[in-house]
Amino acid sequence: MNAPVRNDVIVVGGGIMGAATAFFLRKRGVSVALLERGLVGQQASGVNFGNVRRQGRFLPQLPLANRARGIWGRLNELLGEDAEFLPSGHIRVAFRPEDVTRLEAHVAAVREYGLELEMVTGNALRARYPYLAPGVLAASLSPVDGHANPRLAAPAFGRAAAREGALVVENAEVLGIEKDGTDFVVETAGAGTYRAPVVQISAGVWGGALSARFGEPVPIVAKGPQMAVTEPMPYRIEPVVGVASSIEEEGIYFRQVKRGNIVWGGGWRGPALPDIQRAYVDPMNTLRQLPMLRRVIPALGALRTIRTWSGIEGYLPDDIPIMGPSGKVSGLFYAFGFCGHGFQLGPGVGDVMAELIATGRTTTPIAPFHIGRFAS
Repeated sequence: MNAPVRNDVIVVGGGIMGAATAFFLRKRGVSVALLERGLVGQQASGVNFGNVRRQGRFLPQLPLANRARGIWGRLNELLGEDAEFLPSGHIRVAFRPEDVTRLEAHVAAVREYGLELEMVTGNALRARYPYLAPGVLAASLSPVDGHANPRLAAPAFGRAAAREGALVVENAEVLGIEKDGTDFVVETAGAGTYRAPVVQISAGVWGGALSARFGEPVPIVAKGPQMAVTEPMPYRIEPVVGVASSIEEEGIYFRQVKRGNIVWGGGWRGPALPDIQRAYVDPMNTLRQLPMLRRVIPALGALRTIRTWSGIEGYLPDDIPIMGPSGKVSGLFYAFGFCGHGFQLGPGVGDVMAELIATGRTTTPIAPFHIGRFAS
């Protein structure tokens, strides 16, 4: 029987959080094994919308989002690969006076976190975004945010981590994790056994089952984003567009890629079954999204939808992630449950977790995300 493979750190889960953590650990000289049940970036990190946005977030999350945005801006240089990040701008539009008031309050609140947004209304709104429907009253603009290709980002981090010396093991389903003295022992199905004094669990919605093994259960649930893409049209819509509304069905978002297609999502989420690794598009959700798109840009109503898809995302009751050290087990760390808004954060999460694991501290505050908030 082969001896277990030993590293300084084992990262369980090869989404963008885990792959970025492995990459930044190697940049700090820490040996690391990244274990992924399927393929790196195959789950939520690869099927999401691709939003690289900072506005509209839980305010204490902004330092992390700002750190992540700095990394997105130099991703090609860091990874040697292109994840199609386009700082095209990001706008949130409002149809009701009360939603405009909430946008204005958010614009004011984020300034102390270093995020400068611009409110655009009236003639300036019509001149800058002539394709918006007359019913749009205002927009808040984040000029240097944008979008990237989720199918490319996490795999690029995984390949870059491997080039830096990380052991990246795909098709390595974790069967068990136990702490044996100073080391964790991680057993996989068919890919061997691994040991390390530090483990990070970055397994998305499946992270809850793993944290529960260490006496830290969390009320995480699986939901499926409802995504679609249209046939191409001439490239006209530069910014990512989202609707600011307290009504879930109205909360759609969309972007146009350079090839001309409109990618969209939002509204109600569909069924997701993590036990069998399946998520489903509810056709009725797609039909409900279409009039919401036309409500923002009427011309989109003429386009044909050519593909729909979903994925498995993990959601927590307070809509913020679990990130940081275990509250019970030394050497155990978590970064999962990003509630459908983790893609933009991914590079920042990896950098922060690598800093925390390597030095015992982080320069970016993450205390609100500690798993202890769910302790009985």
